[in-house]
Amino acid sequence: MMKAVQEKLLFLYKFSQKPGEIGSVTPSSAFLAKKMLQYVPWDEVKQIAELGAGTGAITKHLVSNAPANVKVLLFEKDLYLRSSLTRRFPDCSCYADACKLQLALHNEGVESLDCILSGLPFFNFSQPIRDQLLDQITVSLRPGGRFIAFQYSQQMRQQLSEKLDIEHVHFVPLNLPPAFVYVCRKK
Repeated sequence: MMKAVQEKLLFLYKFSQKPGEIGSVTPSSAFLAKKMLQYVPWDEVKQIAELGAGTGAITKHLVSNAPANVKVLLFEKDLYLRSSLTRRFPDCSCYADACKLQLALHNEGVESLDCILSGLPFFNFSQPIRDQLLDQITVSLRPGGRFIAFQYSQQMRQQLSEKLDIEHVHFVPLNLPPAFVYVCRKK
């Protein structure tokens, strides 16, 4: 219980420092994490990445659901949060910049990803950054690979549909704030 309170306070503090990068005042709920992971085809996944891993609210569910042979790459811009992720999840590789996804894959000797989860607040970013992120995501996914992202609005729907096939959009009310989960597939 105390750890959860500390995590929420840390997240609120980080949000107050960089609201454009953090995107929310509180970590993602277990309901949101479970909805996102429900669409990961674990029998097809050997390499998976999480963009915007934050305090690890989704990461802990990702790691507990992933089979032992799955390679997990985490991306978190905030140095303190990234260091914490490295300590909490020593079997995962952590990187700072999701805009350099291809470079990270090269460093890991990974040709492509089977699935990418994202908690990045796309709409907080400038259009050039959004474009760069989506380009990195689409080039990094294998053909037919999944991109599963949550957003707090449907403002990214059009841009996502230009690069990916949107299979489902689910509303998750049991999250603060409520969120939409986009389940997409590489065209």
